[in-house]
Amino acid sequence: MSDLTYDGKTFVFRVDNGVVFRNTYTADGTSLRYETLQGPAKGAAETVTLHTAEVAPGLFMLSWVEASGMTITHLMNLNTRTVHAFWTYETGDGRVAELHTGTLAPA
Repeated sequence: MSDLTYDGKTFVFRVDNGVVFRNTYTADGTSLRYETLQGPAKGAAETVTLHTAEVAPGLFMLSWVEASGMTITHLMNLNTRTVHAFWTYETGDGRVAELHTGTLAPA
C-alpha cells in the first residue's frame, strides 16, 4: 500500500480550532469511522459513507453527510499531510459554513 493513499489507514487529524479526530478509513476507501478525541463533541463517533475523487497523486477530495445533517468536505493532501476542511451545519439561526485547516499524523 502506497503512503499516498488513505485506504486502510488511520490518521489523527488536528484542526486549527483545537478539535482532534481519529479517522479510520476502510481498506476499499468507501467509508470512514471518525472519533472525536478533543473538542466540544469529545467521545462522538460515527461511520459514514464517503464520496471521493483523486485530484492528483496524493491529493484527495472526500465528502460525506453525517447523521446530524452536518456536511463535510476534505481536500486531503497526503504529500504534505495537510487538510483543508469545509463543513456546514444547522443552528437555530440558520445554516452555518466553516472553513478550517489541519494536519494529519499516522495513528
